[in-house]
Amino acid sequence: MSGPSNHGVRWFPPIRWLAGYRVGWLRGDLTAGVTLAAYAIPVSLAYAGLAGLPPQVGVYGYLLGGLGYALLGSSRQLAIGPTSAISLMIAGTIGAMAKGDAQRYLEIASLTAFTVAGLCLIAWILRLSVLVKLISDSVLVGFKIGAGLTIAMTQLPSLLGVSGGGHHFFERLWLLATQLGQTNPVVVAVGAAAILLLLTGARLLPGKPVALGVVALAIIAASVLGLAAFGVPTTGPIPPGLPSIEGPALGLRDVEGVLPLAGGCLLLAYIESVSAARTFAAKHGYPLDPRQEFLGIGAANLAAGLGHGYPVAGGLSQSAVNDQAGARTPLALVFASIALAGCLLYLTGLLENLPKAVLAAVVLTAILGLFDLAALSHMWRVSRLDFYAAAIALIAVLLLGILYGILLAALASVVLLLFRASSPHVAFLGRVPGTSHYSDLARHPENEALPGVVAFRPESSLMYFNADHVLEAVRGRVREAGPDGVRLVVCDLSASPYVDLAGSRMLRELQGEVSARGIALRIVGAHGVVRDLLRADGLAEKTEGIDRFATLDGLLSYGRTTETSSL
Repeated sequence: MSGPSNHGVRWFPPIRWLAGYRVGWLRGDLTAGVTLAAYAIPVSLAYAGLAGLPPQVGVYGYLLGGLGYALLGSSRQLAIGPTSAISLMIAGTIGAMAKGDAQRYLEIASLTAFTVAGLCLIAWILRLSVLVKLISDSVLVGFKIGAGLTIAMTQLPSLLGVSGGGHHFFERLWLLATQLGQTNPVVVAVGAAAILLLLTGARLLPGKPVALGVVALAIIAASVLGLAAFGVPTTGPIPPGLPSIEGPALGLRDVEGVLPLAGGCLLLAYIESVSAARTFAAKHGYPLDPRQEFLGIGAANLAAGLGHGYPVAGGLSQSAVNDQAGARTPLALVFASIALAGCLLYLTGLLENLPKAVLAAVVLTAILGLFDLAALSHMWRVSRLDFYAAAIALIAVLLLGILYGILLAALASVVLLLFRASSPHVAFLGRVPGTSHYSDLARHPENEALPGVVAFRPESSLMYFNADHVLEAVRGRVREAGPDGVRLVVCDLSASPYVDLAGSRMLRELQGEVSARGIALRIVGAHGVVRDLLRADGLAEKTEGIDRFATLDGLLSYGRTTETSSL
């Protein structure tokens, strides 16, 4: 296949999966599409309410976002739509921008989706998929728990029939506590029954649209029993019809703060989408292109923005529903969009009597997967540093909200990475008894010490942010040996795949210091690119050559032979 054709297949994945499409897959994709639509209706209504937007806007996200992703996404099972974290981020940020204007609120939310699409294109051009990997799994565990607690606190007032309020988790918690005396027992009963049915259904009927069944029962109960007369709030009228397709009504210059909001949404969308997509790609044995996912997510958000929706992303729960229902290709998303279009045209009238407590129950049960307490406990037992990073992310989300929480979590990941890399372990080597192998004396005190020799192995690349740490460690070891205790210092670079100029400068500085004391410095185990840099920087002449065949045992054997011959 020619080069341009290869690029076409890569940038437009439907060429690839449609070419190998089998007729037998059609039934699975159709069933999955209808099932996904049934799952999406209650979830999208709930998430739109969480975002502070009209309920139909959530359905627009699933309808149009799925079509956009089907065109350019590389996953065959990933389902695209509004997510709880992004919905809460929208609610916590746009309110101040809109200044109480509901129409402007909707326009800003739509502009954010357009901006996410633009940032996706920039990220794809710049190949930024690598940078997202800098956010550690530990930080994400803390972020998700914090997001889950924050989302739960926004939904509990609807579950209790009180007004709620507040700008962050602790303020919401305090206000909720002061309003407990105003709890509506009928609302509580409706919400509790919905939660019980949702949890029981999820256990007994995994992968089935249980939430849709609960919503249908709630609508029937609300209509027959007249729950509105008991003070049970309902969804209210939902405008029928499909979304109109239009460009953004506002520009970036018209609203301050949209760009960082879109950046946070993109970060969340990409991490969540790629994590879920990798799960199903591994399960079904096909390659996933992380860079292509920027185009898929961008197309989904562009489509959502054109339909007056807000930012969307792939999620594990809806993708699991799609996969378990039999989805084989993104054609399932197309069928889901067709089914959702039919619902918007003909079934919106049925949703008017849906109690808001049921939607809160849908959200609360949907976010249970965010609380990975087992992972948090594992970090506490195994790595306190990872636990503290997770705790920072969790507290940041609770105090600052989803947007600044995810940005601080990203910063915490980078700082954690630099902290670890800036203080690498420096192994001082001893001989494994009875062999010609050498390993860390600190880990293996039974190793034989090397008289008159300090042999060290930095267990990381030598770069500008850790070179001084390694130098100080070696200086300390040489000082411990005393003025006449060392005749040779050997640097084993076998565990250092890369050395920059600062690392080379550190080795030259070390060579100068030990040479002034009559001590020789030798370098062994250097990788090819490292040898090239050290030679170009003049270290070969100062260390009697940097030979790819030189080994620590060879140097020590040569030294012993020389001493013996001189006797």
